[in-house]
Amino acid sequence: MAKKQVSTDDLIAVIIQGIEDVKGEDIQLLDLREIENTVCDYFIICSGNSNTQVNAIAGSIQKVVSKQTKDKPWHVEGQANSEWVLMDYVNVVVHVFQKHIRDFYDIESLWGDAKITEIKPA
Repeated sequence: MAKKQVSTDDLIAVIIQGIEDVKGEDIQLLDLREIENTVCDYFIICSGNSNTQVNAIAGSIQKVVSKQTKDKPWHVEGQANSEWVLMDYVNVVVHVFQKHIRDFYDIESLWGDAKITEIKPA
């Protein structure tokens, strides 16, 4: 039986739900589609207050996405120290940071040409 293709908008909504379920903070959606030579269409960036919360956010995203869309990340990196977890869903890449690590790398500035949408908590 062929797997039903999930739309990118639906995937983004489910990922954001997974972040909000465990109180992820400062959620931003970066639309990279108008930028040449990008690796994906969207970045979702959020913060946690500790390595425990960062790990919980990443786990929640995986659980909710798997349950609702039957999809799983193509690749996950950074769970060993849980300061910056990257989850690659091919068209959507999720970055879950501890606040100080997010401030240090400042990804939003690196991708300053992207259209940035701040996601308010539900």
